Amino acid sequence: MKNIDARNHVQGKSIYLDDIPEINGTLYAVPFDAPVGHARIVKMDFTKAMNMPGIARIITAADIPGENQIGGIIPDEPLFAEGEIHFWGHPIGIILGTSEYACRKAREVIEIEYEALPVITCPREAQKQNHLIAPPRTFVLGDTSEHWAECDYVLEGKADVNGQEHLYIETQGAYARPKEDGCIWVASSTQGPTAVQKAIRKVLNLPMHKIEVDTVRLGGGFGGKEDQATAWAVMAALAAHVVQKPVKLSLHRMDDMRMTGKRHPYSADYKIGLNKDLKILCYEATFYQNAGAAADLSTSVLERTLFHCTNAYFIPNVKATAYSCKTNLPPNTAFRGFGGPQGMFVIEAAITKVAEQIGVTADQIQKANLVRNGDVFSYGQVIDKSEAHNSWNACVNTYNLEKIQAEIRAFNQSNYRFKKGVAVQPICFGISFTNTMMNHARALVHIYQDGSVVVSTGAVEMGQGVNTKLAQVAAITLGIPASWIRLESTNTLRVANTSPTAASAGADLNGKALQIACQNLMDRMMPVAQALLNTEANLQIKDGVVHKDNEATELTWQQLVLQSFMRRISLSEQAHYSTPVIQYDKTKEKGHPFAYHVYGTAILVVTVDCLRGTYVFDEVNIVHDLGKTLNADIDNGQIEGALVQGIGWMTLEEILFNDKGKLLTHALSTYKIPDIYSVPLQINIQHLDTPGHDLAILKSKAVGEPPLMYGLGAYFAIRNAVKAFNPNHDPNIDAPYTPEKVLMDLYSKRKA
Repeated sequence: MKNIDARNHVQGKSIYLDDIPEINGTLYAVPFDAPVGHARIVKMDFTKAMNMPGIARIITAADIPGENQIGGIIPDEPLFAEGEIHFWGHPIGIILGTSEYACRKAREVIEIEYEALPVITCPREAQKQNHLIAPPRTFVLGDTSEHWAECDYVLEGKADVNGQEHLYIETQGAYARPKEDGCIWVASSTQGPTAVQKAIRKVLNLPMHKIEVDTVRLGGGFGGKEDQATAWAVMAALAAHVVQKPVKLSLHRMDDMRMTGKRHPYSADYKIGLNKDLKILCYEATFYQNAGAAADLSTSVLERTLFHCTNAYFIPNVKATAYSCKTNLPPNTAFRGFGGPQGMFVIEAAITKVAEQIGVTADQIQKANLVRNGDVFSYGQVIDKSEAHNSWNACVNTYNLEKIQAEIRAFNQSNYRFKKGVAVQPICFGISFTNTMMNHARALVHIYQDGSVVVSTGAVEMGQGVNTKLAQVAAITLGIPASWIRLESTNTLRVANTSPTAASAGADLNGKALQIACQNLMDRMMPVAQALLNTEANLQIKDGVVHKDNEATELTWQQLVLQSFMRRISLSEQAHYSTPVIQYDKTKEKGHPFAYHVYGTAILVVTVDCLRGTYVFDEVNIVHDLGKTLNADIDNGQIEGALVQGIGWMTLEEILFNDKGKLLTHALSTYKIPDIYSVPLQINIQHLDTPGHDLAILKSKAVGEPPLMYGLGAYFAIRNAVKAFNPNHDPNIDAPYTPEKVLMDLYSKRKA
């Protein structure tokens, strides 16, 4: 089935925030923010700004009727800076005017006096000063202290990994207008409409039933609109409430990059111990997460780092501790993988370094330690239905890893300027929100008298194809063509109390709820079909026609719907789904937090130009565990996109702040993302033949986040090429591996 949005996308007919027709009298909002990393506000003067042409009002914390607070998990994030500025780009207020241009000109003449305060940008420094978002957490399995002596090889080291800019095509924004009875309508480019609704409730001091948040689709999210879309929607709603006019706020790209949080950077220490059989016996890791100036989702991101700190490997003795460190940077937030990739990067770094010490290849250690059924993760979940070995074997055999390695050795022996590197990257990623209570969803289905169907769920379409999969679920369950089904926008008055579309769980949770709703409708309508056909036999609907014993009858879907309506059978259904089995006890740091795991293996081959430090990925060969894929085209698109996004994070995308907390990579001229020339020359994807999992929708496993982790192998493939050119140098583990860093490592301490 084709993506149901494809035709409108190509024709430019898809509705995004900027496509919503603006009501006459709409005012435009532009935020003004702090040009300093940490300070006290001494005085603000808006006189010059208010005298600028077209300026209607300036709104600050003083205009908030409720609480100046939008923190979700921890209430530590004011909507507007009030008294103290915590990061460069901290919103202080918004300017309202008759045009965005007028507001930007007014922003230039706002006068604010500050009293500078100390700025912290390094998470290790923050941890030393006990500047923490929350107390540290530790996962323990076995006892590392008792088993180091059994290890034949022990290595300690450090690994750093930088953040990543989301760079969604559609920037953050919202459009709000007042309704009667003090109600408000907000169109928000958000992954979490309910989160927006709750924050508006708090700031405006309104009950939730007076706040309607509507989201048609997003022009990309990647986690950056799970929590951070909230502030801009609240600002628009606040302004509309104060001036009682429609207000639109749509961030300029450079404002978006300066004022929003990124993927969390981490610095980590590790210690790893192996025996002579290359079995990892002990592993310890300490993670220093750069949370930024407020919690946002940092504590949950940190939790998933711990959940995935051993990736696809069974290690009997593990001790992993993580600190969420408070710094004077924009609050960092969710990003595809949600902390999992940062944890997995460190174990892969440890394996790479110890392999170099021992004199073996990293893939030998990886293969020797892959998880099997019955193994247990450090958080207590016992592994069942592991596909780690199956995906590994399928990958190395299908793409002939031994041949690739032999060809690379031969190439490197005969070439001086160019060197090739290869890395194997297994993945294991848990599917569910790690906060158990968030794993639920609802669906609302209406069948109209003519047989057409409309579906509302809590899922937000952001280019990942969730609406197409939901249409497929409804079509399969009802037995009708998908063209008879329409997916409505995500709206808090139609489907309430939703979890954000995140954690790769959007299709599973909302799809399961939709499946229940459609099946309930079928259970009500099929007795009508039996009566009309004068039979007690089991009936099915296929392609919009009722079938008996796999033979088409004269009864159509439309006829059945109309006859059910005439018999006063309800043709509307609301259903609820909550993931069974999962549970987690944070007091013990043990439980069964994930519905299932997704597995896979990739082989990445790179060629490095040792004169310039540049590189080209020749091929990436993937065997991925999709279960019984519901839509192979959409799933392959997600695999390709996630892979390239992961490679970008590991190679090109470098976020830089100065010591005052100012973002230096503030525009597309200073921040490099993968373009067509950065994409691997060849991407080969094979689906692992598996039975799927019952907790995945129609046994089709989640696909949004797991493939990003294949990109981790890009770092280590480049490292192997660098080592082939400069075998006497031991480069630091510091991602991303930019061409500048590669060039330095190629010629650092190189012997003649």
